[in-house]
Amino acid sequence: MSDQDQADVRLAVARLKQEHLDFDAAIQAMIQVGCDQLRVQRMKKKKLIIKDKLLELEDKIIPDIIA
Repeated sequence: MSDQDQADVRLAVARLKQEHLDFDAAIQAMIQVGCDQLRVQRMKKKKLIIKDKLLELEDKIIPDIIA
């Protein structure tokens, strides 16, 4: 992976981490307000999808080396 590709992936990881934190804060606010559980579950599902994408990108950065 070239340096530019790696920088792009790191930028995407940073964006996804921020988005993940934003979803977490939104979910906590929804729970405190007493929002509909279905909406909370949908937000949690979206947060999980973001986390999966985040892990996938982090795997691209860190090579899988078996010592």
